[in-house]
Amino acid sequence: MAEKLLTYKGKPLVRSGNVLYYGDMAEKCVIMLQVLTTKTVGDMTVADKIQVQLLLTDPEVSLKERILKKSEKNGLYNAMDIGSIWLDRALAEQ
Repeated sequence: MAEKLLTYKGKPLVRSGNVLYYGDMAEKCVIMLQVLTTKTVGDMTVADKIQVQLLLTDPEVSLKERILKKSEKNGLYNAMDIGSIWLDRALAEQ
């Protein structure tokens, strides 16, 4: 049975620990969201500060040169919002 991926705005969203990857690795760019801090709201732990990076997926490019844009946002919603805008613009430039 095939595993169903979580998607956001039609693009894959994959989590590994405190890091989320948004976008298709077969495309030119993806967004990496790293949860830097969390906070407790009621009885839940939620992401607080998130580092957002627009990354090239080309393995031939050095790690430092893969980072096209970088920002820090408060809350997962704000991070996903800016990340999806960056990714859409970068993929439109192809």
